Amino acid sequence: MLTERQRLVLIAIVEEYVKNNEPVGSLALCKRPELNFSSATLRNEMAYLEEMGYLEKTHTSSGRIPSQRGYRLYVEDVIMRKNNDEVNFPLIDKIFERPFITREEAIAESVELVTELTNYATIALGKTAYNSRVKKLEFISLKENYAVILMVTDQGHVESKRIVVPYGLSVREIEKTINVLDKALHNCLVSDIKTHLLNDIHNEELSEYIHYHSELVDAFINAFTDMVSDRYHISGKYNILAQPEFQDPTKVRAFLEAIDKRDILRIVKSDSMGINIRIGQENELKIMRDCSVITVPYETNSGSVGAITVFGPTRMEYNKVIPLLEYIAKNMKRIV
Repeated sequence: MLTERQRLVLIAIVEEYVKNNEPVGSLALCKRPELNFSSATLRNEMAYLEEMGYLEKTHTSSGRIPSQRGYRLYVEDVIMRKNNDEVNFPLIDKIFERPFITREEAIAESVELVTELTNYATIALGKTAYNSRVKKLEFISLKENYAVILMVTDQGHVESKRIVVPYGLSVREIEKTINVLDKALHNCLVSDIKTHLLNDIHNEELSEYIHYHSELVDAFINAFTDMVSDRYHISGKYNILAQPEFQDPTKVRAFLEAIDKRDILRIVKSDSMGINIRIGQENELKIMRDCSVITVPYETNSGSVGAITVFGPTRMEYNKVIPLLEYIAKNMKRIV
């Protein structure tokens, strides 16, 4: 259990490190008006916070930086207890006060604004994309070589996509392929369909079948990918590459690959109860282990739901990002 003075010291170190990206020493803390203590006292408290795992000491400086545990305490014990009811963002109001603005326009413009205000990356996902699971796949043959794929999700949504059927394939063969995919993808996250089919299927018979019918399966995969694409908007996806944490070329390649394969969508894990914050190693996506990911769910007046996620370095401006996302989510209720 930290004392009030230790809490103040930890808060100050997090905020100084977020601002300057430099290890924080006692001299920098002495300049903060709320820390009216001697340098010796501050050094003792910093040593205690390091011993308790809230701070880390770098090899190149006598100062300290926050640990993952330190950031977590800062977020939960400080930011989450602030009352954001009185916070206003006129630029957000300007978006939602426009007459006849559609949900898609409001989401896209809000996401772009968040990116501009924070300089982090932002993702907005509709419910089908981020947490719906496949319950049923069906195929409807149209005239000539066109067909429609129907996908029913566990949320009761029915998604459809028209595809071009590869030349020379019979309707019977297509229906058989759909039946195979229907079994293989049952209960799979919609956003994970492509990964599941290409990487995660170990059934030898199924793999051979998919390989043999690769042209048709590719057409289906493209259709599924488009279904997800219609439900997400990403802004500032390369902003994170300007952060010091991502100067390693290996990390840059891994991040760009995650963007290209849309694995980045897996970081959006919304909790219907409210805001979800994952810091550093709490992120399941390996490339995000030096990052923080903040997700806020939203719901419109018509009942449409989704989530907005901001991701950036662990030394994120939490006190700026969290109220902003919560304000947008609250205003989504104004959209019919």
